[in-house]
Amino acid sequence: MRLRVVQRLLGLLLALFSTTMLPPLIVSLIFADAEWRVFAESLVIILVSGLVLWWPARNERDDLRLRDGFLVVALFWIVLGVFGAAPLLLEESLGLTVTDAVFESISGLTTTGATVLVGLDTLPPSILFYRQQLQWFGGLGIIVLAVAVLPMLGVGGMQLYRAETPGPMKDSKLTPKITQTAKALWYVYLGITVVCALAYWLAGMTLFDAICHSFSTVAIGGFSTHDASLGYFDSVLIEAVATVFMLIAGINFALHFLSWQSRDLKVYFGDPELRAYLKILAGLCIVVLVYLWWSGYYASPFDAVTYGIFQVVSVATTTGFTTTPFDTWPGSLPTLLIFSSFVGGCAGSTAGGMKVVRWLLLYRQGVREIRRLVHPSAEIPVKLGDKAVSARVVDSVWGFFAIYVVVLATLILILMATGMDSASAFAAVAATLNNLGPGLGEVASGFSSVSDVAKWASICAMLLGRLEIFTILVLFTPTFWQR
Repeated sequence: MRLRVVQRLLGLLLALFSTTMLPPLIVSLIFADAEWRVFAESLVIILVSGLVLWWPARNERDDLRLRDGFLVVALFWIVLGVFGAAPLLLEESLGLTVTDAVFESISGLTTTGATVLVGLDTLPPSILFYRQQLQWFGGLGIIVLAVAVLPMLGVGGMQLYRAETPGPMKDSKLTPKITQTAKALWYVYLGITVVCALAYWLAGMTLFDAICHSFSTVAIGGFSTHDASLGYFDSVLIEAVATVFMLIAGINFALHFLSWQSRDLKVYFGDPELRAYLKILAGLCIVVLVYLWWSGYYASPFDAVTYGIFQVVSVATTTGFTTTPFDTWPGSLPTLLIFSSFVGGCAGSTAGGMKVVRWLLLYRQGVREIRRLVHPSAEIPVKLGDKAVSARVVDSVWGFFAIYVVVLATLILILMATGMDSASAFAAVAATLNNLGPGLGEVASGFSSVSDVAKWASICAMLLGRLEIFTILVLFTPTFWQR
C-alpha cells in the first residue's frame, strides 16, 4: 500500500470536483437568487483542500495498483460526500446541521434520493440544481469520469474502474483502452440525459425543471425540485416520459453503447439479464394492477393503471420518484414494492439494488441444485444465455448475497436500537442500502425526523449500497493491509 500515491490522486480528484461548483454558480447568476457566493466559497474551500492534499505528494509517480484503487474509490466517495455538503452548510436559510448536510450530499451522490429537506418549492433554484447535479455525477460514477481524464493526470485508470464499477461482469471492456471505455459510457450517459430533458420539456415542464429531472431520472436518483415529486405536475405525459427513461436507465449502459455503435437493436434482445429485467417489471405491474383493481383503491381503472405502472417502475428500478403515496396502498403492495428494490436494475446501469444478473444467477443455481437431486453425478453448468458462467463468478454472487443479508440485518438492528419500530427500520435500510430513497412508516415522507445516529447509519448504508459492499468491507480485512 502506497499511501502517498493515494494521497496525490485523492487531492487531484478533489480539486477536479471543485469545478462542479461552477454550473450551480452560473444558475444562481441567471436566476439572481444571490446564492452564487455560497458556491464560490465552496469552490475555493474544495479546491484549496485538494491542493493541500496533493502538494506534499505531487512528485509520487508510481503506478496505481488494485489495492490502491479500492482505497481511492472508498475514500473519494466519503471525502466527496463530506465536501459536497459545503454549499448546503453555507446556505444559512436551509438551517442544516453537519449531519443533515452530509446526509443530503451523500444521498445525492449515491443516487439514493432520501432527503432531510422540506419546502423544496421555495428553495433557491441554484440549490435545487446542485442537488440534481450531485445525482447526475454520481449516477454513472464520478470515478469513471475521472478515469476518462486520468491520462492527463499521469495515473492509470483500470484499478479505479474495477474498484468502482459494480456487478460480476465489471472486468469486460467495451473498447481496447479503459479511458476509451469510460468516455464511451459518458457519451451515452450524456446523450440519454439530453434526450430525456428534451422529452420532459416537450411534455410540459419548464426548461429548468426538465433539465433537473433529466439529471435524476437518468441517474436513477429520485431527487425532485418539488415536495410532491413528479406528482406536482399532475401530467400523464410527463409520467410516461419518466417511466420510459427510468426503464432505459435501468439497462446496462454497455448495451446502449453496443447498440448505438452497431446501429442494431438485436443487441438488446440477446441479453438474458435484460429479458429477466423486463419480465420482473412486467410481473410486478400485473400483480400491482390486479390488486389495485380488485381492492377498489382507485375509483378509475385509468388511475390504477397510470399510478400503478409508474410507481412499480420507479421503485423497482430504485429511482424513487412518487406520484402517489404508495405507502398507503392496500395489503402487501407497499412491502412488495420495497422488496422489488432489492433486485434493482441491470449490472452496469445506474440503478441500485443487488442487480438482476445476481438474482438470475442465484435462481439458475437453485434450479441446478434441484436437478442434481435427481441426477447427483451430472455436470450441469450455470448458464447465462448460451454461455456457461465460471464457478468463480457464481461463488462471488453467493458471497455477495450472504454479506448483503448480514449487513441488512445489522443495520436494521442498529436503527431499531435508536428507537425506530421494526417496520420503519427495515424500510429505512432497504431505502438506503438499495439506493432507493422513499421508505415506509417513519421514513415514508423523508428522513428529517429520525435521530442523528440513525442518519449516520443510513449514510453508511448508502455508501455500502453504492459501492456494492465489497469495496468498503475489503478495507476492514487484515489481508488488505498486509504487504
